[in-house]
Amino acid sequence: MFKTIRDRNVWLILVATLFLGLAYGIAISVFAVFLDARDVSKQDIGTLAAWFAGGIVCFSLPAGVLIRRISAKAVLVLSLSGYACTVGAFPFVESYSGLAAIRFLDGACSVGIWVSSEIILLSRADRDNKAFLTSLYAIAVAVGYMLGPFAARGVAAVAPLEAVFLVSSVLSASVSLLVLARLDGDVKHVAHTGEIGDAKRPVVSALRMLLRIKTSCFANYAYGYFQASVVLFLPLFLMESKGIEPEQTILTPAFFAGGMLLCSNTLGRLGDRYGHLLLMRILGAIGAVTILAFVFLDSYAAMCGAVFIAGATLATISPVSLALQGVIVEPHEYSRSNSLYNLCYASGMLMGPPISSWLFQNHGGVAMLVHLAALWAFFVAFSILYARDDPAVASRTMSAN
Repeated sequence: MFKTIRDRNVWLILVATLFLGLAYGIAISVFAVFLDARDVSKQDIGTLAAWFAGGIVCFSLPAGVLIRRISAKAVLVLSLSGYACTVGAFPFVESYSGLAAIRFLDGACSVGIWVSSEIILLSRADRDNKAFLTSLYAIAVAVGYMLGPFAARGVAAVAPLEAVFLVSSVLSASVSLLVLARLDGDVKHVAHTGEIGDAKRPVVSALRMLLRIKTSCFANYAYGYFQASVVLFLPLFLMESKGIEPEQTILTPAFFAGGMLLCSNTLGRLGDRYGHLLLMRILGAIGAVTILAFVFLDSYAAMCGAVFIAGATLATISPVSLALQGVIVEPHEYSRSNSLYNLCYASGMLMGPPISSWLFQNHGGVAMLVHLAALWAFFVAFSILYARDDPAVASRTMSAN
């Protein structure tokens, strides 16, 4: 691995991502508990999540524009600093409107972090190991999220809950200073130089760019839709339809994350070697069947195994789809493509929960699961229809001719 990644800037971004994921995990693990203790209603807690997703949607495209105007490094530092301020201020805001504004800014800063980090990674990765690198990026995020709740529990044991958010804020600010001090400037082929040659580069419209990376964007939309829905409603399905105890459902996210952590790196290498879209199609098909399996499984152990498989397949699609759009577009277009890519993810997060909740409430948990499986089945069909969007497939076709 160290021979494959020789650029110290890549390792710096991965380390920064790990600690940022830890900061996120620390804060997220106590959000609901903190708000509930302040007598915020369950409905208001849910709508605050929508405000977060709304910030992502509204600032996805502006983040790309800002990166082209200043630099990915500058946007990353500003976004990290902004997140540190918002999470630090969160426990001291009393009104719902203030909390909504904080969550909206949280989403805006988060998408700035994601887009700039992904651009830096993709621009410094070789064409033949992009999925390998993005899988490490996803693993760094997941490890941070997994460790965050344990850190939050330790802080909460010795200090008020407000201190948990302050720890997250300090950690995020420290990551911002690390990036500012140690990260090199953008590589030449993605940096904004202001030279005449840059002005002559053709500007691709957002619609043309979206059509070019449509398979990656559809995959990320489906994952955002699926992830936001499953986190909220799979535990309810397990309790209501399968008789699983509430305390047992708490462990299901760990099996999901474990599947992703154990399989992402290996699957990323396979995507780099055999084609990213082909791998995504296979993973989507396995994931769709796994979702349907929940309808028929009864034992808790079998359902945990299914959750593990879902994490190993559907969660792994996200970093592989990021790698796919990284090889489809030219490096100087990464700011625009990554903005659209994250916009699709946030759109899925916004649309998934309300549709899934309506199906669950009116037609039951089985209907909710079937519609999630149908979404992934549609993605598989879509990926077959547009298989040539993957440069690996197109190059093999040309070689055969």
